[in-house]
Formats: sequence, structure tokens, C-alpha cells
Amino acid sequence: MSIFEVKQGSSPVILGFPHTGTDVPPAIWERLNDNGRILADTDWHIHHLYDGLLPEVTTVRATFHRYVIDANRDPEGVSLYPGQNTTGLIPGTDFDGVPIWKDGEEPTEADIAARLADFHAPYHAALAAEIERVKAIHGVAVLYDCHSIRSDIPFLFEGTLPDFNIGTDSGKTCDQTIQDATVDIVLNAEGYTSILNGRFKGGWTTRHYGRPETGAHAIQMELAQSTHLTTETPPFAYDEAKAVKLRIHLKNILTRIETAALTLAHTKRGTK
Repeated sequence: MSIFEVKQGSSPVILGFPHTGTDVPPAIWERLNDNGRILADTDWHIHHLYDGLLPEVTTVRATFHRYVIDANRDPEGVSLYPGQNTTGLIPGTDFDGVPIWKDGEEPTEADIAARLADFHAPYHAALAAEIERVKAIHGVAVLYDCHSIRSDIPFLFEGTLPDFNIGTDSGKTCDQTIQDATVDIVLNAEGYTSILNGRFKGGWTTRHYGRPETGAHAIQMELAQSTHLTTETPPFAYDEAKAVKLRIHLKNILTRIETAALTLAHTKRGTK
């Protein structure tokens, strides 16, 4: 099976998709219990939702499922949210805290090491290569990391999640103009709710690659799945009517980010 898919473009914007993959190698699949085999914690249809919104955008998508190994977790296993419920590098439970592995088949330290080498590292090598390629073209690159999650998960957060959840690690991972452009669009998106650096402040990918001083910017968008799915339960069907409405705002976000990136690139060239 392939580990990742890359589509190269000439825009300064790169879309990352670490959690849309549903591929699970047979040997790993056999170790999942019935609950795990639902693959409930997939970022369902997100790569389709963003498809075609920005001409010449680069995309990097992991094709393996996060239950194989989570491409948006620190390879050292350090928690993104100390003191809060979350899932690890290889999750032991789903987002509801329910086990996903058969008894006695839980991943071992050897499994973690093997899957880091076979899945996590190749995906991030591809992503890092695209960031460097785009930076070589423009002097800047913006990684927009695409995510979704159910809007109601008591194990992870209280209440109902806003529709748009922007993460920049409290402004550390991207230039202010990129953050402001994104916030401006979602605040003016009629009928939608939003928050900046709320429960989701940006995963390991955003925090690892977001180094504005080097010309590499990163921002995470966590969408509530109620914005584009018919229901947030199996079969997790794509709702075309909801998606059409949402895609208008997502296109505006990406367009504004691209404009901000090109402005940063121009400014950077002008100061040399």
C-alpha cells in the first residue's frame, strides 16, 4: 500500500491531510476489535471537501489510518495537551475512550518503533520536502493542516465544538497576517461558529513546521464534522448541500492566506 500521496503545485500554500487515510495493513487490521474496525476517528471526506478550492495548491495526504500510527503526534510520544484526555501516537482507545484493540493485541514498543519508521517518518519526509520546495520558489511557505472531528465528544471536551477551530499555538506558528486573514473569514461566515486557539491549538504538525522566522508558516483548521457530514455516526456520509455552503468559506480562507503569503514573500525580497 502507498504511505502518502503528493500533488505538487506552485502556490505558496500547502494542504496537509494527516488523518483522511483509511488504509490499514491486514496484520494490523486483525488486531483491531469490532469497535476499532469502525475507524470512527477518521477525518471523513476532508480531502474531497478541499479539492479544487485553490489553483496550484500543493497537497500531501497520508493514506494510512491514524490507528496504524497518528501522523499528527510527536514521534517522541509527548502529549500535545498535558493534563487533558487525548489519544497517543498509536491510540489505545477511540475518541470516546473505548478500547480499539483486541485483548492482548495492544501495540507494543516494538510496534511503535516499526510504524514510526514505516509510516510516520515517510509521510513527514514528504511533507518537509514540499515545504522546502515551495520555500525555494517563494521564500515562504504556508502549511494549512486540514482536520475534522465530531462536534460532541465528552471524553475530549465539554459542550459542542465550534464549527471552525483555528490553531496557531497561540500565534507562534504563523505570521499575524495569516492568522488574522483566517479569523476574519470565519467571523464573517454567517451561520457558523468559530474559535481561535481553543480546545485545538494546533497539533504536532503545525507546531513542528510553523517557524515564521524561517519563512515556514503553519496553521491548523479543525472543522466540526456537523458542517459537512449528514450525521457524525456511521456511515459518515458526505452531505453535498452542507459542503457546497462550507466550501465557499474555505475557498475564501485559502485565497486570503495565499494573498498574505505572497505579500510576505514580496516584503521579504524587498528587505534583502
